[in-house]
Amino acid sequence: MSFLKTLFWVIFLVGFTVFAINNWQPVSMKLWNGLWLDSKLPAVMGASFLLGFLPLWIWHRAMHYRLNRRIATLESGAKTMAANFTPTSATPETRI
Repeated sequence: MSFLKTLFWVIFLVGFTVFAINNWQPVSMKLWNGLWLDSKLPAVMGASFLLGFLPLWIWHRAMHYRLNRRIATLESGAKTMAANFTPTSATPETRI
């Protein structure tokens, strides 16, 4: 699985690099109150990607951390319960 993740990121970075080389043009964006931003197109695309990706990635990592802590707590509780368990008899009684 780690190989696939690495492969995805390598393909993504190669694709972005090819895009950046072929589209190295200045662009102007009107932000607000007559404020204009002049930048290169790949920088705008990269900033847009990070602006959308980072908040969701941070939220994902926080949920992953929280769930892992919850699982660890439940597993330690289960181990404690299993260690304190004492069966009353080895075989159940049968009544006739």
